[in-house]
Amino acid sequence: MSAQATGQPSGPDNKKGGLPPWLNPQIQTDVAMRDGDIWISVPVKSGTNWMMNIVHQLLTGGDADFDSIYGVVPWPELVERPGQPAHEVLDRLAAMPPGRRRAMKSHSAPPELPFVKEGEGPDVKYIAVCRNPEEALVSFKVFLEKHTDAFFDLWKVPRAALTRPDFPTFYREVVESKGMQGMFFGFVASWWALRHEPNVLLLHYADIKRGGAKVLRRISDFLGTAPTEAQWATIEKHASFEWMKSNQSKFETFPNALVPVLESGAMIRKGQTGVAHEDGMTSEIAGQLRAFGATIVTDPVALGWLYEGGPLPA
Repeated sequence: MSAQATGQPSGPDNKKGGLPPWLNPQIQTDVAMRDGDIWISVPVKSGTNWMMNIVHQLLTGGDADFDSIYGVVPWPELVERPGQPAHEVLDRLAAMPPGRRRAMKSHSAPPELPFVKEGEGPDVKYIAVCRNPEEALVSFKVFLEKHTDAFFDLWKVPRAALTRPDFPTFYREVVESKGMQGMFFGFVASWWALRHEPNVLLLHYADIKRGGAKVLRRISDFLGTAPTEAQWATIEKHASFEWMKSNQSKFETFPNALVPVLESGAMIRKGQTGVAHEDGMTSEIAGQLRAFGATIVTDPVALGWLYEGGPLPA
């Protein structure tokens, strides 16, 4: 994945890998923003589907009847088939009812994700989530392996280009060789500078796990939703990891894809924190990863927050 597309700052010390052909961040820059729009900005395997579902539950008062989260929270960056014109995606977004608030997913951070300051354009809100990069990377390996053969064949990308039998080899030959590790650090560097903007809510995956219902109410306050007490019980149930895991098909299907993209279990796997070593992370790689990250996230407070979470500094 390229530095540009993942929020990694450009620079002579940062390797840039090529984006896979099924991602085109340029599409999202052409989305006509509306008052009430919500961007959910999260790097890969850092709680994207969880936050998409949380926002959808808050906007609807606890909806469980959707077939695919991507049908109700679109992902403008995703190219659904080779040769698909961007206007198909943009037209679909424009056709969403104007009376309904739109929530959209992005794996990008500003400036690749267009940022509208409060009071300088449409009333747009941004929820950004970061995760310990060690945890995200070990999950990323399994996630790539869970893409179907039909999907790789559709895009004429050999499975062997993105998968390896063990994590250290995957890290060296796939992640490091393409500069993918920069995506997590560039992401927090981009949002860290905007964390005090009134239309930005920067959260950490570990804090969402720890915070439970309190975090849901914080997100609700930020978005300006006002569920009833009866709705809160349903929202909390449907926003839980357990409910999502028992309804995995809602988070693994893409309504406009030509072929199945993911095998079962690809999106909702463990949801754990602090156990990256169980999936192959080594002390050597962890040390190198953090040292690399420190060249991008030069504020030690920001770097520490990326790894541990906790309250944002004033």
